[in-house]
Amino acid sequence: MTVQTSIFNTPVSDVDPFSFDVLEDPLPFQADLRAAGPVVYLAKHDVYAMGRFNEVQAALSDWQTFQSAAGVGLSNFRYEKPWRPPSLLLEADPPHHDAPRAILTKILGPREIRTLGESWAEDAEELVDDLLARGTEFDAVTDLAAAFPLRVFPDAVGIPQAGRENLLPYGDHAFNAFGPPNELVAKGALRVAELSASIAAQCARDVLTPDGFGAQIWAAADRGDITEAQAPLIVRSLLTAGVDTTVNGLAAVLYAFATNPDQWARLRENPDLSRTAFDEAVRFESPVQTFFRTTTHDIEVGGTLIPEGKKILMFLGSANRDPERWDNPDAFDLGRDPSGHVGFGFGIHQCVGQHIARLEASTILNALAKRIVTIEISGPTRRHHNNTLRAWESLPVRVELA
Repeated sequence: MTVQTSIFNTPVSDVDPFSFDVLEDPLPFQADLRAAGPVVYLAKHDVYAMGRFNEVQAALSDWQTFQSAAGVGLSNFRYEKPWRPPSLLLEADPPHHDAPRAILTKILGPREIRTLGESWAEDAEELVDDLLARGTEFDAVTDLAAAFPLRVFPDAVGIPQAGRENLLPYGDHAFNAFGPPNELVAKGALRVAELSASIAAQCARDVLTPDGFGAQIWAAADRGDITEAQAPLIVRSLLTAGVDTTVNGLAAVLYAFATNPDQWARLRENPDLSRTAFDEAVRFESPVQTFFRTTTHDIEVGGTLIPEGKKILMFLGSANRDPERWDNPDAFDLGRDPSGHVGFGFGIHQCVGQHIARLEASTILNALAKRIVTIEISGPTRRHHNNTLRAWESLPVRVELA
């Protein structure tokens, strides 16, 4: 990172955080970002950046100053038309954010989703048994991290089988579109009309099963808690944010265990650590690396005056590795209390589906821990580049069976 100081004593960086090198390995850039100061100006995109935990958490908590309604990507909705109707949860602030958030908080609460645990455990056991029956070498991304959420979550939402193959490509483009219009966005744009139409069709009342999350959202519209126009957009939010993020969260925890065998042994000795393991992996890898906010007025942060209407790029992954917040932050450690990380966001826009993600992760980890003694990387790994997500393309592993 080339850092110079502006006339306002704000560090200035010429690094593009969406470049190939940074997306492949963001950790060196993030360390430089934290070292440069609490706020850094990124000249490439004319935005301000925060990489330290305290500033990122504070900005996420202060929706009145750092708004989401102008878009949580680089595009500023004050001046630019979004490529799709904005998310009623991610890209809205109170009061417009309140009713949709309240509905999903109720539907996806820990007590409400507990009933899914038993059936998901059966699905996980069946998936693991089938996988291990084919051999002890497999791809932890395609065969596990993607396979399990795509097996259980669409059923829980209640969408039809047709079109499920579009969930991951659509989510990949949606998260890419939060960044600049680079080659990653251009690649997804080729199918954006087709993918958007497919996802929209799955959100309609008449195609949803009567007992899934989607039907409960439409029932809220019938009660008048939300409008009929809002209902399909809230279902879409589930399908957009509830698949790719969980897939990459599961890939992150499997990678962490494959490269930290002592922690896998620790989990096998104490299966109750499965949820801690997932949260520690979300802190450690931060599947959602960044989100933007927009200032609603001039605000001074860490000695930098950020003007009204400017975009702020918050590096969640950097905050989750800030040594001022975490002891030995570059270690994956099940002895750590990872609660308080910002991998699910923070404040009123914190991920509403995090309990679902934790249940999916703990369920598949528990099934694996019963059958697998060791797990190790068995071949070249490949990252999948995305402007927002830290993702895996391939993670070949070899396991030893119990």
